Amino acid sequence: MAFVMPFDLMSPPSSRVVDDLAKTGRAAAGRAGSRGVAVWLFVLAGMILVMVSLGGATRLTGSGLSIMEWAPIMGTLPPLSEAEWGRLYVLYQKIPQYGLINQGFGLDGFKGIFWLEWTHRLWGRLMGAVLFGPLVWFAVRRQISRGLAVRLGAVFLLGAAQGVVGWFMVSSGFQAESTAVSPYRLVVHLAMAVTLYVAVLWTALGVRREASGSVAGVADRGLRRLAHSVAGMVVLTMLAGGFVAGLKAGLTYNTFPLMDGHLVPEGYGSIVPWWRNVFENVAAVQFDHRVLATLTALVATGTVVHGLRRRVARGQVLALGGAVAAQYALGVTTLLYVVPVGLGVAHQAVAMLVLTAALVLVYSLPKVPAAG
Repeated sequence: MAFVMPFDLMSPPSSRVVDDLAKTGRAAAGRAGSRGVAVWLFVLAGMILVMVSLGGATRLTGSGLSIMEWAPIMGTLPPLSEAEWGRLYVLYQKIPQYGLINQGFGLDGFKGIFWLEWTHRLWGRLMGAVLFGPLVWFAVRRQISRGLAVRLGAVFLLGAAQGVVGWFMVSSGFQAESTAVSPYRLVVHLAMAVTLYVAVLWTALGVRREASGSVAGVADRGLRRLAHSVAGMVVLTMLAGGFVAGLKAGLTYNTFPLMDGHLVPEGYGSIVPWWRNVFENVAAVQFDHRVLATLTALVATGTVVHGLRRRVARGQVLALGGAVAAQYALGVTTLLYVVPVGLGVAHQAVAMLVLTAALVLVYSLPKVPAAG
C-alpha cells in the first residue's frame, strides 16, 4: 500500500500556501505590535495616576507656589548653585504665602517644598516624552492605525495644554493676600487630568482587546446603565472634591455623619447669589461632596448586587465595590483626622482607582442591540 504525502516535500509550496503563511505571520506580528502599544498606554495611564497623586501632595503641603517661574525647557534642571537657590528663595519671599504662612522658615524649608513641586513638574515633562517618543516610533513602524495616531496626537496636545493650565492655576496663588490657588482653576486642572486619564485608559483597553483577540462580555442593559451611572457620579464627586480641596473645606466640620451636630450645616446658603454657595461656601461644598460620595456608594452597591445576581462581570463589579468601599472609609477617616497629608494623598489616589474600576466595568459590557 503506497503512502501518499499531501504534497511533494521536494517541490516548492504553492503560492496559496505562501500567502496563507504570510498572512499568518503578519497577523502574529500585528498582535505582537498591538500588545506593545497596549503596554505603553497602560504605563502612560499609570503615570497620569501618579501625577494626580503628586498634585495632591503639592497642594496639601503648600508646595505648589514654591516655583515662581514657568520655564518649560530650562525648568527641567533644578538649581545647581547656592546663588541660584538664593535667587529663587528671594522670589518666593515676595508672595503672600511666604509672608502669611511660611515667614522665617529659611532656605532649608524652602528647599523642602521646592523639590516636591519640581518633581511634580518634571513628572509632567516625562509623561510628555513617554507619550511623544513611542507615538512617533509606532507610527513610523506602522504599528498603529492612522486613526489611533490622530487620537493620541490629540492627547499629546491636551497634555501640553494641561501644562499651560497648570501654570495658569499656580499664578493665581501669587495675587495679593492669596496663600493658595484659585479653586476654580484647580478644578479645571483636575478635570483636564481626569479627561487625559480616561482617554488614555479607554484607548489602552481597546488596543489590549484587539491584541488578545478577545470579545466583549455578556450584554446586560441594566448593568451597563448602572456602570455608566457610577462612572459619571465618580467623576462628579471627584470634581466636587476639587472644590473641597481648593477651599480647604476638609479642615472644618470634622465630624461624621453630622456636620457639627447638623444634617445640613448652618449657613449652607449664606452667600448671595445662591449658586455661588455650590462653589465658594465651605459648608455647602463639603456637604455636597459628602452627599455625592454617599449617592455614588449606594449606586455602586446596587451595581454590585445586580451584577452578582445576574452573574455578569462578577470580577469587575466586585473590584468596583471594593474600591468604592475603601474610598468611602478613607474619605471619612481623612475628614475625622483633619486631612493629614498621607491620608489626603491616598484619598485622591484611590479616587482614581475607583474611576478605573468603573471604566473597566463599562468597557467589559457590550452594548445591547436595540429591539427590532
